[in-house]
Amino acid sequence: MPYHYLDNIAIADVAFEAWGETLEEVFIAAAEATLNVMVRDLNSVESRERRTIQVQADALDLLLFDFLQELIFYKDSGCILLRVEQIAITRGGQPFSLKAEVFGEKINPQKHELLADVKAVTLHRFQVEETENGWKANVILDI
Repeated sequence: MPYHYLDNIAIADVAFEAWGETLEEVFIAAAEATLNVMVRDLNSVESRERRTIQVQADALDLLLFDFLQELIFYKDSGCILLRVEQIAITRGGQPFSLKAEVFGEKINPQKHELLADVKAVTLHRFQVEETENGWKANVILDI
């Protein structure tokens, strides 16, 4: 699990740190951490529907922000939980772009043990940075 939740960062929200050797790995870890706030068992989300998500932003941190917001949008608008199967990030110039192949299924309370309802990603303490070991992201979710 390339993420962990951070206590004492936000009182009414959920904070986490995600990491990976590549930028793509940290984006996938952040998506998994976001979904894991909403549903206890990530493996309970099966591949019944597929989507392609594409976003662009002028900065890498905003690219992750917009990507996570898209996942939340699909949950809110279509009642669908999504996991990332494949992701590609283009960093050659601006804007940065992301294309993700995602899969998931409609929310089923009998199948998915639901936890918190994530409303949005916040910009408070939001950060994506390159480290000696790869990449790291700090995220706070409004629940």
